[in-house]
Order: sequence, then structure tokens, then C-alpha cells
Amino acid sequence: MATFAELIADNSKLTSDEVEHLAELVAEWRLLADLSFADLVLWLPIRKDEKSWPEGYVSIAQIRPTTAATVFSNDLIGSQISWGSRPRIDQALSDGEIVRDAQPELVGEIMIKEETIPVILKGKTLAIISRHRNSDLMRLPSKLELNYREIAHKIFQMVAEGNFPIRNSAYSSESAPRVGDGLIRLDVNGTIFFASPNARSALSRVGFQSELEQQKLGDVFASLSKGDNQPTDESWQTVLSGKFLRRAEYESPDGVIDILVIPLTQSEDRIGAIVLLHNVTELRNRDRALITKDATIKEIHHRVKNNLQTVSAMLRLQSRRVEDQIASAALSEAVRRVASIALVHETLSNQSSESVEFDQVFEQIIKSAIDLNARVINFTKKGEFGSFDSKIATALSLVVTELIHNALEHGLANTGDKLSVEIEKNNHKYKVAIVDNGAGLPVGFNIEKSANLGLQIANTLTKNELNGSINLITVGDLTRAEINFKTN
Repeated sequence: MATFAELIADNSKLTSDEVEHLAELVAEWRLLADLSFADLVLWLPIRKDEKSWPEGYVSIAQIRPTTAATVFSNDLIGSQISWGSRPRIDQALSDGEIVRDAQPELVGEIMIKEETIPVILKGKTLAIISRHRNSDLMRLPSKLELNYREIAHKIFQMVAEGNFPIRNSAYSSESAPRVGDGLIRLDVNGTIFFASPNARSALSRVGFQSELEQQKLGDVFASLSKGDNQPTDESWQTVLSGKFLRRAEYESPDGVIDILVIPLTQSEDRIGAIVLLHNVTELRNRDRALITKDATIKEIHHRVKNNLQTVSAMLRLQSRRVEDQIASAALSEAVRRVASIALVHETLSNQSSESVEFDQVFEQIIKSAIDLNARVINFTKKGEFGSFDSKIATALSLVVTELIHNALEHGLANTGDKLSVEIEKNNHKYKVAIVDNGAGLPVGFNIEKSANLGLQIANTLTKNELNGSINLITVGDLTRAEINFKTN
């Protein structure tokens, strides 16, 4: 299926500003669908150029309400209709005005009433919204439904006047409060004259138990606010006056409310506002719990890293006191291995996820290895590792460390001066090769039978922790240690 942008580009010559206006409308029209108890479809006139009369329309967006059952079981996006087949859409485009009061029509088994609204920007009709409601549900509306539908009419009028969506709005977010979360309607003076049951419940949660209607919403929150509960830059009376688009959050020991204020206008005159309220107390509590958990995990990684560094320091001291050269070398190798594991925990302690950016770890591994090597080595790296979970990163850091030190201590000990690491990725499959131009492999070399402890460790970790394989081969005058493994 073609995307929203592709449907517009293929069927019209709208400017980037006009496309952005339609995109902002679609981002915000959940509000309209919920207030209308209606399905909405956005129809784009199909034109060869701006001077041509449209051949018909293509549906570029569709939304179903969360406040009522949908009247369409199928998706209409991408479908086309010809000029003349839907007179009300044609009329809304021709006149640039909302077409209401249509007679219900039977669609399947449901009597549907359709209204059409032109989407206008700077005097130009960009598209048409068709609004479809189940007419049987309109016969005995409640006070809530009457208020919702009246608000919807006013916002649709703003769409037809080019005043909705409100440009550069700061609330274009999936996290913004919705109609069903709680709605308060303000008059032009910021006085409440309707509040939905969910809005009353949200305010009750934070301590307001009195009647809401005829109260100024700004005064309500000001009466609740003490100390740190005041907004940062403006008073609650200003934020909740209904004069400006505002997103705010009220927090008290009893609860947290997310607040969205949307002004309503008619022509150039302000006629009131709607305020959406969402009780996000549980969401914020979960957020705090996650932050605490993340901080705890980072602290654990930090302490593990410190403990490993302590162990490494103790082993290093011990190696200096041991006179046996073989024992001293074994302790030095243990220091190196512990340091490799510590690098992973250090990386995890400095970031917010359990995913390790392995290229950062590798840079420290290779720098330490080359700095400690007596000979001058020309090092190159081809490709990037990317991110791994901590289990894979820990094992891979040890394997790579062992193979690099094996190349430096045996392959490049007396001859050769080039070391490279090549990383190849194919979806979740990895091939990592450590390549040197040193002495090469002994005749009949077999890693499974090798007595080298480092290679035994690398082989075991690759098989058991990475579920992969390791192979050392000679290609010309180069020795390649290849690791093959797959991530989930």
C-alpha cells in the first residue's frame, strides 16, 4: 500500500507547506473522530496540475473513533472515486463550505449519515473530510454526547477556516490526552460549563471534590497548588485560561494529571476552549520505578567494574612478586582477561540500556593491546560491530582479546607489522576476522588440539556463549582467525 506522502505526490501538485498542513491534520484528527463518534476519511482531489478540475478523489487517510463502533469494516486508504459519484464531496470542494444535514443512507445494514468538510489553508481547499456516523445512535444523545458533537462542529468549522490544526503545535504526540481520558469545556472567560465524568474523576484524584461547573479552571488548579506545584513560567490562571494552546502537567502527592488546552475560534474570534485531562498517576509511578531500576542496574555494573579492577590490580601485584616467569606470564594474562570483562561493565554503567555499543569496547581493547606491544604495528579496521546484549558483548570481548594478543605475541612477535580486524554483517549473522602478516601457523595446526590456553578459551567461548565457530587459516602470507556467530 502506498504511503500518505506517496498518495499525495502521485495524485496532486501540493506544495510542501500544504502537504505539511494535511500531515498535521492527520496527526491530530483522533480528537475529531472521538468528538464526532464518527469515522473520518480524507479525500484528496486528483489533479494533473493546479489549473485542472479534479478527475475524482483518492482516499489518503482514514480513522475510526474510540468513542463509538466503526461504520466501516474495510480500509478505504488508496481507493478512488470519480467526480460526480459523491455529490456532497464535490459540493464541499466547489463551495469551500461544510455540507451538513444529509439524509441517512443504508450502507450494508447500517443507516449512515455523511457530512463533508473542506480542509482549507490560506483560502485554498486542499482536501475533503467525509464524516460518517451511525444515525441510529444520534436519536437520544446524552448531555456528554451533545457537548462532544457541538465541540466537533466548532473544530470542523476551524478546519474549514484554515485554523485547525493549530500550526506549530507542541502537543503533536501519541502521549497527549484523548477525549475519553477526560474533557472540560470552557467559555470565552475560562469558566467551566461542562466536565465529563472522567475529567471529574481525574480532579477528584488530586483532591478537588467540589462542583466544577461555573468555576474558573485556572482557579481550581491554583487552589490545589502549593509550593512546587506551580507552573514554571506562568500561573495556572494563565495556562488554563483557554486563550492559548498549552500542554502542562499537574503533580501532587495524590496524583498526576496531564493537561492539554485547545482554544476554539470562530473566524478570528475566540469562543472558548476545550481542556483534555488524563490521570497519568500510574504511568508516572511506573516511569519512576523504571528510572530507579535503571539507576540500580547501572550502579551494579559500576560496582562490578570496580571489583574487577580491584581483582586485576591484585593479580598484577602478585605477578610482580612471582619469580617464576611462567607463573608471572599466566597472571599477566589473567589480568588482561579480567580487564576485558571490566570494559563491558564500564560501558554498561555509562549508558541507559543493556545493549553494548561494542565498537567503543573494541577501541579500548585494541588500544591497550598495541600500546603494550614492544614493536610498531600498523593497525586497520574494516566494518563496524554495532550493538550487542551484555552476554554476547562479554564473550566477544574475551574472544577478540585472546585472538588479538595471540596474533601480537605469536604471529607478529618477530616478523610482520600489520594487524587488521574485518567485520562483516548480514542481517543477524557476523563474521569477524583478525588478520596478521606475521610468522603464520605451524604445520598441521588444529585449534581443537592446540595447547595454547588463550586459543582454548576463545574456542570454548565462541562455541558455548556465541553459539558459533572459530577457525584459523593461512591465506598467502596472511594468517586469518575467523569468528562466525549469529545474534537473535
